[in-house]
Amino acid sequence: MMEPREQSESMNNLEKDQNLSTEPQNEAQEVVNEEVKVEEPVAEETPAPAEEKPVEEAPAEEPKGSKLDLAGKSKSELVDMMRQVAARPIEEVKDEVQAIKAAFFALRREEMAQEKEAFLANGNEESDFTPKEDADENNLKELLNVLKERRTEFNAAQEANREANLEKKRQIIKLINEIANDPDNINRQFNRVKQLQQDFKDAGEVPPSADTEVWKEFQRATERFYDVLKMNKELRDYDFKKNLELKQQLCEDAEALDEEPDVVAAFRKLQEMHNEWREIGPVAKELREELWARFKAASSAINKKYQTFFEDRKSKEKENADAKTELCEKIEAIKTDDLKTYAQWDEVTKQIIALQEDWKKLGYASRKANAALFARFRKSCDDFFGKKAEFFKSMKEELSANLAKKIELCERAEALMDSTEWKEATDKFVEMQKEWKTIGPVVKKYSDNVWKRFIAACDHFFEQKKKQNVNVHAVEHDNLKAKKEIIATLKATIEEAGEEAAQTVRDLMERWQSIGHVPFKEKDKIYAQYRELIDKAFETLNMRGPRFGGEGGAPRGNRQGGGDRGLSERDRLVRTYEQRMSELKTFENNMGFLTANTKSGNTLVQEMERRIARLKEEIAELEQKIKDLDNA
Repeated sequence: MMEPREQSESMNNLEKDQNLSTEPQNEAQEVVNEEVKVEEPVAEETPAPAEEKPVEEAPAEEPKGSKLDLAGKSKSELVDMMRQVAARPIEEVKDEVQAIKAAFFALRREEMAQEKEAFLANGNEESDFTPKEDADENNLKELLNVLKERRTEFNAAQEANREANLEKKRQIIKLINEIANDPDNINRQFNRVKQLQQDFKDAGEVPPSADTEVWKEFQRATERFYDVLKMNKELRDYDFKKNLELKQQLCEDAEALDEEPDVVAAFRKLQEMHNEWREIGPVAKELREELWARFKAASSAINKKYQTFFEDRKSKEKENADAKTELCEKIEAIKTDDLKTYAQWDEVTKQIIALQEDWKKLGYASRKANAALFARFRKSCDDFFGKKAEFFKSMKEELSANLAKKIELCERAEALMDSTEWKEATDKFVEMQKEWKTIGPVVKKYSDNVWKRFIAACDHFFEQKKKQNVNVHAVEHDNLKAKKEIIATLKATIEEAGEEAAQTVRDLMERWQSIGHVPFKEKDKIYAQYRELIDKAFETLNMRGPRFGGEGGAPRGNRQGGGDRGLSERDRLVRTYEQRMSELKTFENNMGFLTANTKSGNTLVQEMERRIARLKEEIAELEQKIKDLDNA
């Protein structure tokens, strides 16, 4: 059977599993552009080197999830983790903040649910419930406010930086246009324009709403400059040739991505290639459309794979969500009200563990569904193991109480085991054995020892009683020998028939009466011989007075010496019958406690079986004698 600590260890193993700890925080991208729609700008009749930019952006990268290990963390530990995260640059911690926040408030909701359940269980109204103030929650909120303020400041700084970059790029465009408006000095401005182009590239990001427009203005200004410049054809062709080589290499690299087994990695590399494409200047006008079509076709193939990948993943996530829902329903359907034994709890525990193993084999569901299903499944597991712990606790208390009762019986048995009051002690041992049967089980590691201790005391007593019975048998044989001597003396006395013979006979009768029991099988035979000789003596010696009393054969009129002398023959038989019945009942009760494989158990059982058989024979003979007396 499983101890509560086993179910505790079982529950800890469940939380450490990758599927039952920190679930993925990113949903699959549901919509992916079929292709990257990028168009080459159309230059004037005389093309000049210039930057090109796609009109429409490619799909964004898949969001990255938190890599923090949050499994099994307490609220205070999560607050400490948040405090560490808060000390890092704000632009690096967005995912970690969201993950820690979600984990913390999942624990907090669970606590509030338990508080509310306890509040309602005390008979309170639900509308009166107010959660207790939580110091960890206050600390977390303070950290979140600090992070929010830092994020706001960071975003404001970023926005201000983008606005500054936009203004800088507009100034660059303005300068290029001014140079293009001065045809007289344009030849001397070529290097300056190249530097302005580089400055434009290095200026950084601008507000997204103005990005495309400012880029188009820059392209127009650059193309206008080259058109006005009328630079010599060799320099222009050289620039075109260099750009053509770079873009052809990008086409080849993009086409090679089709063989990349990791679809997500291929998509990210494609995005980097699009950024490089934008930074490379124009090519000859007659090659622009063809080159762009090639690059676009390679991009479309990767985008299509990327979209199919996430559609398949979404379908698989739905299957996983359905399977996890089914596991939740199965574990919720398990009832614990009828579990009353260790074996029953262990059997259901095996079912719970099997369901947990099935859960581990399942993949992720969608972000929203996975978190809810995990919370639902974990709550069912926690509820079960909590009830199991309560059961084991209550059983432990009961087992301890049973152990105390059995130890008390052991002490009583040990205090009585050397008693020589055989009848009284036997009755007490029988009562203790009956009481032992009524006491429930104890902890397994103590059960054998306490049982051996109790049965050892019982064995000791019954061994001593057995030895006493053996001594009784020896005494009975001595009594038989003495009575045989009396019979021999009676025979000799009757034959002599002297004056003192009558007195000798009466002395022998008194002596006969003083001798105790003889072996049961010899009793009737020896008594018959004695009675025959007494009758003969009374007739031969003309003796008067009563001849026989009880079993010992004392004269009925002699009431000295106690025992059965003052009782009639039938009364004596009835009393003996009742004693034998009481002894038989005692021995039969004791048989139920002497089946253990103790050191002397088998021998004692055999002896008691012989005693019971002998008692049954005596009882049957006594019944017949009583019946004969009644008939007479």
